[in-house]
Amino acid sequence: MIIDLIQNADRYAHLGELFIKGFDYLRKTDFQSLENGKYEIEGDRLFAIVNEYDTIDAANEKMEAHRKYIDIQYWVSGEEKVGHDILKDQPLFKEYDEENDFLLAAHQPQYFTLMQAGMFAVYFPTDLHMPCLTNEKIGRVKKVVLKVAVI
Repeated sequence: MIIDLIQNADRYAHLGELFIKGFDYLRKTDFQSLENGKYEIEGDRLFAIVNEYDTIDAANEKMEAHRKYIDIQYWVSGEEKVGHDILKDQPLFKEYDEENDFLLAAHQPQYFTLMQAGMFAVYFPTDLHMPCLTNEKIGRVKKVVLKVAVI
């Protein structure tokens, strides 16, 4: 898991070409004028999902993890809490769904981070994450999730 500011994204170039292209896309795209939806960058190897939503209460949420894709989540506007943990041998709420590339953990996060505009997080397949959570009050968030194929 990586949590950082977008101006520091070059520090992670060693993660490969898809990360370089993804961070470049995040820095150069005007997301304020981009509508919600899916945008291809490198076919199914690297694509963006733009979404705007209201934050939600953590009480009924579950942490997720992916196997086929690494998430790079970038906050364009607003703020939200994100729960985190490392995927070990925790009991699962939902077994891995290969078609939709996710599993759900049965327990609550061990850690929380307040994510704000200009920040990003990278979630690898061993990183459980619970995004979209309300901090002190419900807020509006615009976020881009880059899906980077695990090679």
